[in-house]
Amino acid sequence: MDTVIHFMNDSAEFYKWSLTIADKRVARWPMMSSPLPTLGISALYLLFLWAGPRYMQNRGPFQLRKTLIIYNFSMVLLNFYICKELLLGSRAAGYSYLCQPVNYSNDVNEVRIASALWWYYISKGVEFLDTVFFIMRKKFNQVSFLHVYHHCTMFILWWIGIKWVPGGQSFFGATINSGIHVLMYAYYGLAAFGPHMQKYLWWKKYLTIIQMIQFHVTIGHAAHSLYTGCPFPAWMQWALIAYAVTFIILFANFYYQTYRQQPQHKTGKSVANGLASETNGSTKAAEHTENGKKHKKGKKRD
Repeated sequence: MDTVIHFMNDSAEFYKWSLTIADKRVARWPMMSSPLPTLGISALYLLFLWAGPRYMQNRGPFQLRKTLIIYNFSMVLLNFYICKELLLGSRAAGYSYLCQPVNYSNDVNEVRIASALWWYYISKGVEFLDTVFFIMRKKFNQVSFLHVYHHCTMFILWWIGIKWVPGGQSFFGATINSGIHVLMYAYYGLAAFGPHMQKYLWWKKYLTIIQMIQFHVTIGHAAHSLYTGCPFPAWMQWALIAYAVTFIILFANFYYQTYRQQPQHKTGKSVANGLASETNGSTKAAEHTENGKKHKKGKKRD
């Protein structure tokens, strides 16, 4: 018991010390004064993962087609805004794409970048709705380990990023990822219109490939910064490398299971897509399956 108490006291002291080096500009921004709101929302997300399937077990799935169309295209707009702000802000501030330390000043461009990164963090909380929609539509197979791992970690880790390094090289990965999310949510927004759109959505697997390329670029970028001694916090670089490695492993496993191991005619089957670990769309096979079972599932609710 004494060991536990000492550990808790040491952790509290470390957190108090860490606040002395946190970015003062973001201290009063929504959700940033304390980690409790972020941790609380994440805990509710995990609770829903347990309670949601049990609630839906004896109920028919919600269709939510209009909701999905509005949600996905709203996420397209949000991610486009984030990507645009980061690109324009970093260009105006003269950022380097190889080595860029954090500037904690109140320069208009630096605040613009910090604000865009804050919106990026908020978007990771909004993406919890991906899982909510999966469960409400009874697509439990899409709530994979990759899906849950991604959502549980990104929201919390980006709170840490915004609290301590909302600028500098933090913009690099967020810019790439938000740009990919524009394509990703556009795909799932179009898919939500129904099976007749599937002939225009042949590029699904390439989204997963782009994601995997993104993680390799992230590792290379962080490793280059460490090798050259870039004055950006080394702990953040090492954390990015370790985090990206886990995603490469999980995404590679998904890609192999979905597009290599299965016969070609089954690759359209509804599964938890590597990109779809962040999405709520459906594949052609899933849509046909859902439509074919309407008379067996009870009345659908929109």
